[in-house]
Amino acid sequence: MFSRIQLIAFTLAAALCGVNAQIQLPADCARNYTVRLGDTCNAISAELDVSTFQLAYVNNATIDAACDNLALGEPLCLGITGQDCDVVRVVEDGDSCAVIVGDAGVELSVLLANNPNVNSECSNIYVGEVLCTAEGVIPYTN
Repeated sequence: MFSRIQLIAFTLAAALCGVNAQIQLPADCARNYTVRLGDTCNAISAELDVSTFQLAYVNNATIDAACDNLALGEPLCLGITGQDCDVVRVVEDGDSCAVIVGDAGVELSVLLANNPNVNSECSNIYVGEVLCTAEGVIPYTN
């Protein structure tokens, strides 16, 4: 019949389906994604043009602060209609907010408003982080 490994794999898959069936995406979700093996928040953000902040903010009920609890097959909302920044920049070595706003052609105040996780001195950005670089302020609300 089935090997022990096949039964374990089947049980795990069934458990994941049961958990994921309970996760409801917001009705006004503009874009969605299903977590794949090996995904990280920064990798998802970079690949799908969504800021690291926005991904965590929109999915705050399922993604923890360290973003180390992504589950295979888990559905994620990438942005809410009317609150979806899809103009982004992946922070590279040597980047500063001055460089980023200069390259993107946006005001520092707009960059900070769209990335509330970044402090006013921009001293907490890190390589691999994905920042929203939209020209206008995204009206994030719960």
